[in-house]
Amino acid sequence: MSSQKSSLAALTLGAIGVVYGDIGTSVLYAVKEVFNHGHVAVTPDNVYGLMSIFFWTMTVIVSIKYVALVLRADNNGEGGLIAMLALASNAVNDKPKLKRILLIIGIFGTSLFYGDGVITPAISVLSAVEGLEVVSPAFAQGVIPLTLAILFALFAVQKKGTAGIGKFFGPITLVWFLTIALLGISQIITQPEILKALSPHYAVVFMWANPGVTFIILGAVVLCVTGGEALYADLGHFGKKPIRLAWFSIVMPCLVLNYFGQGALLLNNPEAVKNPFYLMAPDWALLPLVALATLATVIASQALITGAFSVTKQAIQMGYLPRLRILHTSVRDTGQIYMPFINWGLFVVIVLAVVMFRSSSNLAAAYGIAVCTDMLITTILTFYVVRYGWKYPLWLCLGATSVFFVVDFAFFASNLMKFFAGGWFPLVIGGIVFTLMMTWKKGRFILNEKIRTDAIDLPSFLDAVFVSPPARVEGTAVFLTAEPGTAPNALLHNLKHNKVLHENNLFVTVRNHEVPWIGLNKRLEIEPLGHDCWQVIVNYGFKNDPDLPKALQQIKGHGCELEPMTSSYFLSRDVIVPTVGGGMAVWREKLFAQMHLNAGSAADFLKLPNNSVVELGSKIEI
Repeated sequence: MSSQKSSLAALTLGAIGVVYGDIGTSVLYAVKEVFNHGHVAVTPDNVYGLMSIFFWTMTVIVSIKYVALVLRADNNGEGGLIAMLALASNAVNDKPKLKRILLIIGIFGTSLFYGDGVITPAISVLSAVEGLEVVSPAFAQGVIPLTLAILFALFAVQKKGTAGIGKFFGPITLVWFLTIALLGISQIITQPEILKALSPHYAVVFMWANPGVTFIILGAVVLCVTGGEALYADLGHFGKKPIRLAWFSIVMPCLVLNYFGQGALLLNNPEAVKNPFYLMAPDWALLPLVALATLATVIASQALITGAFSVTKQAIQMGYLPRLRILHTSVRDTGQIYMPFINWGLFVVIVLAVVMFRSSSNLAAAYGIAVCTDMLITTILTFYVVRYGWKYPLWLCLGATSVFFVVDFAFFASNLMKFFAGGWFPLVIGGIVFTLMMTWKKGRFILNEKIRTDAIDLPSFLDAVFVSPPARVEGTAVFLTAEPGTAPNALLHNLKHNKVLHENNLFVTVRNHEVPWIGLNKRLEIEPLGHDCWQVIVNYGFKNDPDLPKALQQIKGHGCELEPMTSSYFLSRDVIVPTVGGGMAVWREKLFAQMHLNAGSAADFLKLPNNSVVELGSKIEI
């Protein structure tokens, strides 16, 4: 029992570090941005109203929507938009048109994650380092260079993995939450009346009196819940109970205390609106607070970088992105991966964001739009999961999701007003990733159709070959083929040029499914074809780690022994030739051909031994 308690405590501490780092650093800029653009005067009534709006925004979006409802939608213990997308699309399998629309919506939401992954590290680290300007205006010139140096160091250590530094995330973030709570309490003591803003009455009065202003400032208010969507994405790492426990026992109370502390400070000193977070602290504590805030923002950024690696790997295995080089940074934890292309690609775009926008206030305009779109998409997908997956009555499903839809849509519409002020930036990133994903998916479909059309039926071909059998050589040949039951090009080339056939031949198709995990008991489907040949289908979920030689070890006992020293893996290396009048616009065919050319090696992705791989090329027109 005590070990269970300690593991729950450890998971809860871990969740505080990884899941809530992003939302925990929102206190640095959320209140400042609401007042920043001059739409709202710093008056007692407005402060009470806005603190109430902050509290109830967190309550409705995070506590009720994500923690109470969305966390229930786990896909075999996994969360996140891709897991939700898989649940929703499987729930409407009998409605192909609706399924296709949901897939497009879900993939667009997944694409926006990369926009969020750029803005979050940029705004978080920049807003922490800007605390130096409060210490002394002389430090202003150093804010941008120091921010870039911290971000470079963060991305440079990614290849070493997070196992070493990960154990410090929870304790440091816990110290951060307790510190911001103490800062808040120190101000609330001077103005305890601010706690009246816990009543929704003040939010309603403010919105009723200022409907136009309320709509405009929602784009800034949403900053207090950015990162809330991460608690669903990290469901698979920590589980529901630790995530819920961390939110209600530590994270939300500390955030509310800090926001209300900033409100109390503004009641005492309206001039503090230029940076209410740092101005809550006494002068002697400013430099340590800047250092702690920087550590907290680095941890918040780390969670998004790790998330980008995981989402990319899932998208690759669901067939929406080409194979990329994946390095495993932990011997024990297969989930800890490093992707050099994604790592440095993100870094370059983040540097671009910091240099273009130059301050956290400017970046705040770009922030929020990607998060609001993601939250809106999550609500839409949740409706289909609750209605068609869980089979609840329509009135209950509409009741459960329509309130969240209205709230999410209000935030989304308000953020659209920031489109020309920087909101376009994450949308452009998301749009580019979405175009790449849909082009790759469509291109793969056209390519497989072309291969299927030109393919030779495998059983018939083998029967014809064994009428006058070629020489058989010792060992096992593993031929990878996209479609089971078709003769792979590598086999045809091998027979044509080498005029031999191995003693044992496996025709292997790797299939990725829209579920997170597929167990070892369902890993292989084996069908004997005669003449010591077998058709093998290897099944993986989008969270499984592909390892083909390991999977094929299960074939023992089916009449074939796969010995590493005498096994060869034959792959077809196809060169795509775009043609006019194909299945896509010519520019998309050229883009697909380029992506196909630069895709990572299938041998590396499937962990095939380098000294046992034979690649045979062919040209395919699409």
